[in-house]
Amino acid sequence: MAMAGIGLVILIIQLARGRKSIIDRDFFQLSLIAGLISLIGFFAVTWNDTYDYTYATYIVSMWVWLSGAYVVIQAITKLHGHISVELVCNYLIVVCVAQCLIAFAMTQYPPLKNFVDSFLGSTGFMGKMEDRMYGIGASLDVAGSRFSVILVMIISLLLKFSVLDKKKYIGLYLVAFFVIVIIGNMMSRTTTVGVIVALAYLFFVSRIYTFRIDSGMRQMLGWFVGILCAVILLVVYGYYTNPGFQANLRFGFEGFFSLVEKGRWEVHSNEILQNMYVFPDNLKTWFIGDGYFDNPYYADPYYTGPKWGGFYKGTDVGYLRFIFYFGLMGLIAFCFFMCKVTKVCMNRFASYRSLFGVILLLNFAVWFKVSSDIFLVFALFLCINEEDNQIEEQKSLPEKFTS
Repeated sequence: MAMAGIGLVILIIQLARGRKSIIDRDFFQLSLIAGLISLIGFFAVTWNDTYDYTYATYIVSMWVWLSGAYVVIQAITKLHGHISVELVCNYLIVVCVAQCLIAFAMTQYPPLKNFVDSFLGSTGFMGKMEDRMYGIGASLDVAGSRFSVILVMIISLLLKFSVLDKKKYIGLYLVAFFVIVIIGNMMSRTTTVGVIVALAYLFFVSRIYTFRIDSGMRQMLGWFVGILCAVILLVVYGYYTNPGFQANLRFGFEGFFSLVEKGRWEVHSNEILQNMYVFPDNLKTWFIGDGYFDNPYYADPYYTGPKWGGFYKGTDVGYLRFIFYFGLMGLIAFCFFMCKVTKVCMNRFASYRSLFGVILLLNFAVWFKVSSDIFLVFALFLCINEEDNQIEEQKSLPEKFTS
C-alpha cells in the first residue's frame, strides 16, 4: 500500500509534465469491470447483512496493485535504462528462486530462521508457518499459485531462447525451474499444478514447431536431461543424509512416494479436497451468494450460525468460495475480468500471447483447488509501455531475424 501511494505520486508528476500516461482505454475498461465486481460484492454483503467486504472493494485492490507495480516497473527502467516483458519475467524468476532458497536455508540454519521470524507477521501466506516450509512472503497455496506462474514463464523464455542467440542462458533457467519445482512443492503442493501445465505447454509448443527449432530444442532437451540427472542425485543424497530434508521432500511429493511404496496415488490434501466440494442448496446462494468469503465464525462478531473448520462452508475450492460469496453473478464477472486482463496483455505483447494465455488457463485450473488471485502478476506487465517492449525485442533479435 505504501508503494501504491508512491506510484500515485509518480503518476501525477508525470501527468503534470505532459508525459504519456498509463491511464488509457484498457485501464478504463478494466476499472469498469473491477467496479462491477465490487458492486456485485457490495450487493451480496448488503443483501445478506454481513461484514465481509473482501471483494466488495476489489476496484481499490486493483488500483493498489497497479500503483505498486508501477513503482516496480519505474525502478527497473531506471536501473537498466529499458523495460521489457523478458526483463520483468527475469526479475520474477529471481525473486521466486530467492524465496525458495531462503525457505530451504531456514530449515538448515536455525539462526536464519530466527532472524526471518523476527520481522515476519502472523501466520498465513505472508507470515510464518509451524508445520511446513515458508519463505519471506511465500507460503501456502498462494505461494504455490505464483510459483506455478513462474514455471510457465521459464518455459516460455526457454522456447524463445531456443531460436534466438541466447542458448547460453538455457542452463540457468532450467536450474531455476528445478529449484522451484523441488523446493516450491515442499512449501506448497499447488506448485504441482504449475509443473503439469508448464510441461504440457513445453510439449505442445515443441510438437508444433519441431521442424523449425529442431536443433535448439535438442540442445534444450539435452540441458534438461543433464540437469534432471544432477538434481536426482542431489535429492537422493539429501534424502538419505538429512532427516529434515527427507520429511519435507515426503510432504512435497507425497503422491509419488505413495505410488512407489503402496502402488497407488494418495495425497492427504487431495482427500480433504474431495470433501470440500460442497455446493449451495438454494437458488439465492447460487444467484447472489451468502456474502461470506472468509470464515464468519472467526471474522464476524455477530455471526451465530454453524461453525466450520477452515473457510466458510468448510471449502477452499476457488470456484465455490466465489459462489458462496457473491454467487454466479460475481464469479462470471470475475472470470470476465481475468479474461479481459489476459486479452489486454496478449494484444500489447504479441510475441508473448501464448504465455499470457497459458497463465490464464493456469489460474482457472488452480481455482479447482484453492482461491487465488494472480492479477498482481498481470499488473506488472500492464504497466510496461508497449513501444518500449517492442524496441527491446528488436534489439534482442539476431541479425538473421531482422534482415
